[in-house]
Amino acid sequence: MAIRPEALPTDAAALTEMVLALDAENEKLRVAMQTLKEMIFGKRSERLVAIVAEQLALELDDLATGVTPPASANDDLPATKPAGKPRKKARRNIGALPKHLPRCEQVLEPDTTACPCCQGALHRIGEDVSEVLDVIPAILRVLRTVRPKYACRGCTDGVVQAKVLPRLVEGGMASTALVAHVVVSKFAWYLPLYRQVQILAGQGIHLDRATLAGWVKRAAWWLKSLYELQLRTIQASPRLFCDETPMPVLDPGRHRTRICQFWAHAMDDRPWGGPSPPAVAYVFADGRGTEEIAGQLTGFSGILQVDGYAAYKALARGHGGAIQLAFCLAHARRKFVEVYKTMQSPFAHEVIERLQAVYAIEAEIRGSSAEQRLAARRTQAFLSRPCPTQIRRSVQDDAVAVRSRSDRAPASGLRHRGRDPRLERRTAACRPPHQGRTADGGAEGATELDARPAVLPVEAGGGYQLYAQSLGWADAVSPRRPR
Repeated sequence: MAIRPEALPTDAAALTEMVLALDAENEKLRVAMQTLKEMIFGKRSERLVAIVAEQLALELDDLATGVTPPASANDDLPATKPAGKPRKKARRNIGALPKHLPRCEQVLEPDTTACPCCQGALHRIGEDVSEVLDVIPAILRVLRTVRPKYACRGCTDGVVQAKVLPRLVEGGMASTALVAHVVVSKFAWYLPLYRQVQILAGQGIHLDRATLAGWVKRAAWWLKSLYELQLRTIQASPRLFCDETPMPVLDPGRHRTRICQFWAHAMDDRPWGGPSPPAVAYVFADGRGTEEIAGQLTGFSGILQVDGYAAYKALARGHGGAIQLAFCLAHARRKFVEVYKTMQSPFAHEVIERLQAVYAIEAEIRGSSAEQRLAARRTQAFLSRPCPTQIRRSVQDDAVAVRSRSDRAPASGLRHRGRDPRLERRTAACRPPHQGRTADGGAEGATELDARPAVLPVEAGGGYQLYAQSLGWADAVSPRRPR
């Protein structure tokens, strides 16, 4: 509502209060507009050099001349470049085809090997060889199996015949290789069944999509025992990554989809040179509440590396210390990035720069043993300036400094009004691994992003497979965890 001159108070104190209120409201509107512009036009990169460049481009006021962006604080670059370190050559594939590929050689002889002058025979003095990458398109064929019957002419019975070869779909018209091809195309190469039906139709094979869906469910039934064994093996590990991603499921009665979840349980010992191979298993669930993850992790005890979702914290409380949470440093950093984008906070900028050095140390020790990683963290990270303990203490002490007058501060988890559980989750990610989180302190990583690639196939396929047809279908491709 517009303010008219006759409605203005004459008291100076009242005018001051009104100006401050309007200034606070304008600040909230400015932050809201900045957030919307960032969501629509901003870059998704969280690297500091990209953030600063974006802020200069989206600035609402006039740009000051002579503004110099700060130095890059990218996570994928070391904090300081070591002197004298040779630069790695770029890996380019210039005509070097892999040696493991089979070679199909063809020799092109000239039309005549007689000398054009004296008509004498020419002898070979050399050759030119070139290699190109070739492909044989997929060939559909009919595998005709003949089982002859044999009987004795002198006896009345005793017919001999070979047994039928086992197949995934007994009595069906699809071979095991074709069913495997359909399953791999759907889940590994994100090719939905309706697209595969169109591809088959292009070669003169007309099948219904429900037929291919039946093949996939049959293959899932055969693989269920292997899936359960893999899930038990993963959950028997003392260190477990866990993440979830939405999975829409068609709800015919409501004429819409309901949002269910795919939970990814993963283990990966490669960062600390452990003996176990990397593995991942997916669990389908109706929701993402505490009861869902508690039912999936029944009997698990150890370190659970996750993001800041509150259900994991409730899970740890309900297990009486058997499950120790290791929060993700990248998720904590993301909140400071949001604060810096919105408020240009110097404190958030300082934290991002400190985390840059932590990431550089983690990149150096990746692949080393747990003892070497712990020693490097103690000598380089936890006794130096970018110590996560110092970052955690600074967040707790300086939370008031980054408190915003807008609605963005509560969302960032950086407000400071007594005991804020969101602040505790963010700062818990900055605790040193050797303090109360694991015995050796070197086996866990700084981020939960090692588990993030596990859910990327589900998310990448979501652009082509919008939803599951039913709960039974979603349950078949990724069974529920029995409670």
